[in-house]
Amino acid sequence: MNRALSLVITALVLAAATVALTQPAAPPAATTAFRQPVTPPPYHTPGPKQPINFSHQIHAGKLAMNCLYCHSSAEKSPIANIPAVSTCMGCHKIARADRPEVVKLTGYSDRGEQVPWVEVYALPAYVKFNHKRHVKAGIVCQDCHGPVQEMQVVYQYPSLRMGWCVTCHRKNLDNPKFPATMDCLVCHH
Repeated sequence: MNRALSLVITALVLAAATVALTQPAAPPAATTAFRQPVTPPPYHTPGPKQPINFSHQIHAGKLAMNCLYCHSSAEKSPIANIPAVSTCMGCHKIARADRPEVVKLTGYSDRGEQVPWVEVYALPAYVKFNHKRHVKAGIVCQDCHGPVQEMQVVYQYPSLRMGWCVTCHRKNLDNPKFPATMDCLVCHH
């Protein structure tokens, strides 16, 4: 009885091993990430509630302010800055100073505080994104951030999944002036 049970178990183990070893190997995770379908923009996550109802639709849209006026470090640094209150107050000491949201802004300025803006774009810690490199390559802000000039509340426009980034890099591999790279360590270091 024990011998028969032992033979049945051995036969089942061998059958399972044969099936497992004859199946094609699953691709490594990195290869899978390159093949993932890319969600086409807009990704449409709702924008977070901000401490001041700032409208990019007015500033970048109606007034046609250049993104780099407020986010000046985007062309000089890996990180695009959130503008200091003093940048905002450069105009709003005079312009629309009586509006409720500008009054809130003035309060932050008078107290010597920065506005505690809520982050909209957050990458995982293992991903590094260099704004300066992209701005210098002629990538316009809207390519990644979407039609910000039309957004009343800024929201995360693209999925920010690896496949989304890789798609753009592939399109720019042969750019004669600023060729993109497929070197993993450029973004993952």
